[in-house]
Amino acid sequence: MKSASEETVYEISVEDLQQVAKEVLERELTNEEIAAVGNAVGDYIDWFQAIEHAIHRCICGSNPPF
Repeated sequence: MKSASEETVYEISVEDLQQVAKEVLERELTNEEIAAVGNAVGDYIDWFQAIEHAIHRCICGSNPPF
């Protein structure tokens, strides 16, 4: 069993990738493309800022000052 610090809070599924690919490319991704996109998508998300914004909104009751 995973400890609380090892649990996943948010994830992007293959179904999520395929849904966007169908809208953008009008086709599904191949297994190789899924691997490439799945490995790269985290590079485009500012995780710190997303978490900070959620903390300010949910815990502090305000929008962050940025």
